[in-house]
Amino acid sequence: MSTPKTFTIGTRKSKLALVQTNEVQKALQRAYPDFEFQILSMTTTGDQILNKPLYQIGEKSLFTKELEVALENKTVDLVVHSLKDLPTTLPKGMTIGAILKREDPNDAVIIKEGLTTKSLEELPKGSIVGTSSVRRISQLKNSFPDLIFQNIRGNLDTRLAKLDNPDGEYSAIILAVAGLVRLGLNHRISQILPPTIMLYAVGQGALAIECRDDDKDIIELLSVLEDADTKLRCTAERSLLRALEGGCSVPIGVNTSFVEEKEGKRMLRLESLVAQLDGSKIIRAEITKYVDGIGTANELGKEVSKILIERGARNIIEELKH
Repeated sequence: MSTPKTFTIGTRKSKLALVQTNEVQKALQRAYPDFEFQILSMTTTGDQILNKPLYQIGEKSLFTKELEVALENKTVDLVVHSLKDLPTTLPKGMTIGAILKREDPNDAVIIKEGLTTKSLEELPKGSIVGTSSVRRISQLKNSFPDLIFQNIRGNLDTRLAKLDNPDGEYSAIILAVAGLVRLGLNHRISQILPPTIMLYAVGQGALAIECRDDDKDIIELLSVLEDADTKLRCTAERSLLRALEGGCSVPIGVNTSFVEEKEGKRMLRLESLVAQLDGSKIIRAEITKYVDGIGTANELGKEVSKILIERGARNIIEELKH
């Protein structure tokens, strides 16, 4: 690779996206002090349409399309994504160059400032909880039928402002723990929802770097950022989502973890669910399997999806598409 060289990193313009991209920029700069890494931010379709829940927009690649166009025409050399925003099938010519070590993938409850309540269990009947995710709504309706769940969109600061507005309707909102941690807002977390209440989104908490699949220099550069365990967990999760033909508009939750070794082999556990939007029906499946690479991680995802489909998950997914 010739030196000196400048690389351009593409990202969304949101505060969280920029914080995440700055993390990647610093990590690359530390690894390659002789190169320069500059950031180019842009607005995506998902950032522009704020008056509808995500599942009603219908468009795939809501938060990635414009960035991938810039990657294709070589305006940028790599793009930083929240992995949960990245479709399981990438455009032709694109690949994931690295998946970074995962932050806590769980969901958090943020209670309105001034309320003494500490959890969803303590909220009075009829309290309004804001979230734009059908995955969250469907699971929470199942556990908390006396609460009202309403759509809330906008970046993280916007949602917190809507929550804390004294005249606002929300008593609480649900956000990803990872985003709050990355923005230094840990103090706002009232409750982290356990897997018994909420399975998280595929890829949640992980950052992925997308690049052109023929750009060997960039792929080599990014290899230093890869976290092997996160990659295997997220590969299994994305394989499941791909097999179910779901996206961010479908109520699919996952929970992955490496469990104790058996006969010297590491076992990966993948738990998943597909839920009806009103929370009245939740289909679950779980497998623990020896995973030693991308191939076996993909197989694990397919096997869990097969069980979910056999138990009726496809019917729920198809209903949501109409």
